[in-house]
Amino acid sequence: MAISLFGVGLPSSGQLLIAASLFCLVITLIFVVIAGKWGAHWIQAYMSGADVSMKSLIVMTFLKIDHRLIVTPKIMAHQAGLRIDREGGMTTDRMQAHYLAGGDVMNVVRAIIVAQRAGIDLDFDRATAIDLAGRNVLHAVQTSVSPKVIHCPSQDGDGKKSLSAIAKNGVELLVGARVTVRTNLDQLIGGATEETIIARVGQGIVTAIGSAETHMDVLEKPFQISEVAMQHGLDANTAFAIVSIDIADIDVGENIGARLQKDQADADTRIAQARAEMRRADAVAEEQKMKAKVVRCRADVVLAEAKVPAALAEAFRQGNLGIRKPAKGSPQLRRKGPGDGTASADRSNSPRQPSDDKGTSPNPLPGTKGTQE
Repeated sequence: MAISLFGVGLPSSGQLLIAASLFCLVITLIFVVIAGKWGAHWIQAYMSGADVSMKSLIVMTFLKIDHRLIVTPKIMAHQAGLRIDREGGMTTDRMQAHYLAGGDVMNVVRAIIVAQRAGIDLDFDRATAIDLAGRNVLHAVQTSVSPKVIHCPSQDGDGKKSLSAIAKNGVELLVGARVTVRTNLDQLIGGATEETIIARVGQGIVTAIGSAETHMDVLEKPFQISEVAMQHGLDANTAFAIVSIDIADIDVGENIGARLQKDQADADTRIAQARAEMRRADAVAEEQKMKAKVVRCRADVVLAEAKVPAALAEAFRQGNLGIRKPAKGSPQLRRKGPGDGTASADRSNSPRQPSDDKGTSPNPLPGTKGTQE
């Protein structure tokens, strides 16, 4: 029967009982749902002492985080004796933050466990930084514990299988080396990778062989190559520390020095031949030039000879060609007087000339006057 108070009807005891039953049913359903969805993970963490609260599990659901990726690493960390307390250890919130940042929580925890077992100082913050930097932190720790071998040159792909180095005597040596390295966790972030180690070791080997006097010295003591290469600090600013450099094999290649000398001699020969050909061409050109000058000079002579008859004819026409009259006072005009017997004797003894009767000498050339007075 309903009871009224101040004009308001109060629920009866049966109604209250029904309402209480419904409330208990809802609470029971909520607990069933929570237990069904998060109970297994909470119980697993609680029984392992991993300190994962139900609130954290519910928050993971809303953040779309797989519970196993947080609960399982935390259980592993607790079982390994790592700090998981809320005052600086690997808390659930820090693991969730690393997962949301794109990190691999399981890999980080495994790396920390391996480092702890090997006596390597590696905390959670440092491990997460290495993981977020794109490096495999677990592989780095394993390499630090157990050094690995790098082939120099790299055996991957279709590249060269050996290094080519030349000694001072010009003989080529084909060298293959194996470099043992361990990870340097202090320089893993920002340090150079394996490619840099391979390049530096190859450079050191080529330098060491190049400084040898003969290839026989290298074949006799190959360990000197490793010693010289190690002295150059090849692992500086890299993510690895070089443990040793071992020469795996050495083969003798070509005599590069002799081939270069032969090529140089051939080049010098071709240069000398080219210069000789240039000189020969210059000589031929000079010869042709001289021949042209001779022909031109002959033409000038022929031209000059052609002018001689014309000049002679002109001289005859102008009367410039004949016997010249001796000048007055010339010795030819001096004669001795009649008292001088010598002149008479000379005249009487000389043969009679036809011109003596006429008193004039014949004109040797037409158009000219006689010269005798």
